[in-house]
Amino acid sequence: MGEQEAIRVARRAVEAFNAADWQAVSADLASDSTYEEPATGRSLRGVEEILEAERAWKAAFPDASGTITNALASGSTAVLEITWRGTQSGDLVTPAGVVPATGRRVAIKAVQVVEVENGKSKSNRHYFDLAGMLAQLGVGVSATA
Repeated sequence: MGEQEAIRVARRAVEAFNAADWQAVSADLASDSTYEEPATGRSLRGVEEILEAERAWKAAFPDASGTITNALASGSTAVLEITWRGTQSGDLVTPAGVVPATGRRVAIKAVQVVEVENGKSKSNRHYFDLAGMLAQLGVGVSATA
């Protein structure tokens, strides 16, 4: 599998999320796929756990859409730069608790590192600015010393 195939698989995942096409999301995940969100501390394994997380993001931001601004690959690993936009019209579950719908729009920069194996996503590490997102939502972010 070449680098362009890795990029295609990674792009399809963003496009399927944008369309809330959970069947397409599922079809592109390896059965033992992993997904990590360092910002939230979430680490998921398997298709069902990953789908549950993606559905929760879409429930919080029903109009959520990712725009891929850059795509690079090395071997079977694709790196996508993405700008996520959406309106928080549903409850958002965070590590600190639930943020009720604010009705506010956000634009968040993110990077996904997607490892592809046999034409499917084997792992996805999704790095995004959680503090910036919460600030855009008007949610106070405090640091503890």
